[in-house]
Amino acid sequence: MALIYIVEDDPSIREIETMVLKNSNYAVKAFDRATTFYEKLETVVPDLILLDIMLPDEDGYSIVRKLRGNPKTKRVPVIMITAKTAEMDMVKGLDDGADDYIKKPFSVMELLSRVRALLRRSIEDEKEEQLKVGSIVLDDKRHMVFSGEEQVELTLKEYDLLRYFMMNEELVLKRDAIMSQVWGTDFEGESRTVDMHIKTLRQKLGEAGKQIKTIRGVGYAMKKDGGEEV
Repeated sequence: MALIYIVEDDPSIREIETMVLKNSNYAVKAFDRATTFYEKLETVVPDLILLDIMLPDEDGYSIVRKLRGNPKTKRVPVIMITAKTAEMDMVKGLDDGADDYIKKPFSVMELLSRVRALLRRSIEDEKEEQLKVGSIVLDDKRHMVFSGEEQVELTLKEYDLLRYFMMNEELVLKRDAIMSQVWGTDFEGESRTVDMHIKTLRQKLGEAGKQIKTIRGVGYAMKKDGGEEV
């Protein structure tokens, strides 16, 4: 079930949007101002946001720019709901990062149609941005990693290293190639950097860390399961 956040200060419009979306089997959380919206966003990122432009504490243009500047929310679809009908206002919203806009007043069918279309596109994009090897899942959209059911907290380099392994599943990767691709530097003089990062990455992945295999005398390879070292 997709989770949708509504940011709208008009109680009647907020109530209509909430009712329509819930009746269409979406989970909905509504906010009347930016402040409470940001607080909730810190804990749960939605699948889509309906965003009013005119809010009491911050305008929608500023909000969408902040969303696009945050790695956690930069890819969350945003539909701006606006009473402003001037073409320049709509273009500004899109230029600031909104995916679509709906003019007030709007029809229920138009709202649902736009929501469904954006969620479909988002799901398709998410499939392309999600890597899975064995019990490890890397969600590039949300910059999150899971080992089985557990979320794993990685440093930026550990994340980049794991992503490189998963994109080259089953291939044997030499240390110098890893150093070049992940660190952007030559391998010479950095013989322990790769090994130490892989050690901590394996530890953080727990049992799934066994999927990163040491190929003696050559480098490393990401496998779907554990098994013996080569």
